[in-house]
Amino acid sequence: MNKILAYPLTLSRKMYDWTINWAKTKYAEYALFCISFAESSFFPIPPDVLLIPMVISDKKKWFRTALICSVGSILGAMLGYYIGYALFELVGQKIVDLYNLQHVVEMLRQRYQEHAFITVFTAAFTPIPFKAITITAGLFKISIFSLFIGSAIGRSARFFIVAGLIRIFGEKIQVFIEKYFNLLTVVFVVLLVGGFFALKLLK
Repeated sequence: MNKILAYPLTLSRKMYDWTINWAKTKYAEYALFCISFAESSFFPIPPDVLLIPMVISDKKKWFRTALICSVGSILGAMLGYYIGYALFELVGQKIVDLYNLQHVVEMLRQRYQEHAFITVFTAAFTPIPFKAITITAGLFKISIFSLFIGSAIGRSARFFIVAGLIRIFGEKIQVFIEKYFNLLTVVFVVLLVGGFFALKLLK
């Protein structure tokens, strides 16, 4: 495998393994909340990675688990907003640079001016890095109410759908992710690019 491609995949795999290992501990729910919270502003691994094994391990708690994930993510969006609003030069710019999101910032400025709520909802429900949305929402000072409602609807819908599917199909999905992790990483990047393209098409 090309070394340039292999390194980020290896790093992603290590972070994936670190995240998923929390599901085996008694602190799983706390970890899920914290990871969901952090992912909305700076953490790279989506909380779905921990949500899936937790629901598999106790399907009866699927609703509670999805709720914890949703609440953590929504509250994390408020932190992302604050970073963009008051700490962009100190913190936000470093996050943007770390994830190579510079080209997204100006695009989002126009999208917010035209459809702030739809922009937030689209990102909340798709593979678009949610941190890019929350930080730029604060940077461009969109209504925090639009961010909160868009996040609440989009993120909750995403996590409850994921948890519901896991409750129905169970361990087969986790086995599939483990077996095809590298392929799914590439697919995720493709979906990511598609998500940004979808934002550009908003009129």
